[in-house]
Amino acid sequence: MNIDWTHFTPWMSLAGGLLLGLASAAFILLNGRILGISGILGGLMPPRAGDSSWRIAFLLGMLAAPVTLGLLAPAGWLAAARIDAGTLAVVAAGLLVGYGTRLGSGCTSGHGVCGLSRLSPRSLVATGTFMAAGFAMVYALRHLF
Repeated sequence: MNIDWTHFTPWMSLAGGLLLGLASAAFILLNGRILGISGILGGLMPPRAGDSSWRIAFLLGMLAAPVTLGLLAPAGWLAAARIDAGTLAVVAAGLLVGYGTRLGSGCTSGHGVCGLSRLSPRSLVATGTFMAAGFAMVYALRHLF
């Protein structure tokens, strides 16, 4: 196994993990809700009266944060995202992830961050399944096809 040292970012990953953990803890303490993106987005379909404004604000904040960082960060500080897949593959992957979050009653952020921290057995199984499926898919795509 070779590590791509050019794109190895342990400090950025640590900072992102800390921010996600703090945001999850603050969200549940202040709102009494789990910070799961699929649940927040799913709550907008169909929207319930009085429940959609915070969901929309949260999702807009998720879109605005990387744009703001890109505008404020020094030149060359952020690497451009690179996806080695065609448009059809990206759309198919997004649809499969959406289906999986419905099937698993939540996404990786809901189960993996919030569920595991609450010692939820269902989240432990879901996170193990997410990880195993991800490992299997990477192995298959890199070594079998």
